[in-house]
Amino acid sequence: MKLKNVLIVVKDIEKSKKFYHDLFGLDVILDNEGNVILTEGLVLQKEDIWKEFLEKDIIPRNNSCELYFEEQDIEGFVERLEKLYPSIQYVNRLVTHSWGQKVVRFYDLDGNLIEVGTPM
Repeated sequence: MKLKNVLIVVKDIEKSKKFYHDLFGLDVILDNEGNVILTEGLVLQKEDIWKEFLEKDIIPRNNSCELYFEEQDIEGFVERLEKLYPSIQYVNRLVTHSWGQKVVRFYDLDGNLIEVGTPM
């Protein structure tokens, strides 16, 4: 068995497709009416569809998981993030951990937690 995809819930599929393309270079593989598969295995599920499946409320910024990306040019990434999405909500701005890795954490447009770090 292998992990195939990771699904996150979003309010606006088009805005989210643009966000993940602009910042991470992810492209659409399949777009199926509220369910979009992006490269690297990320799936965007429209919030109202997911809510109907679960019959439960969606809780943004719940901090129970994160999407983790690695980027060699982290300073360039942060500049692009601030230019394209100046009102993004940070958990922590660019920091350097004691082991030398630089990371930034922020929420996407729907409150999904993202960490971008330099390769280990």
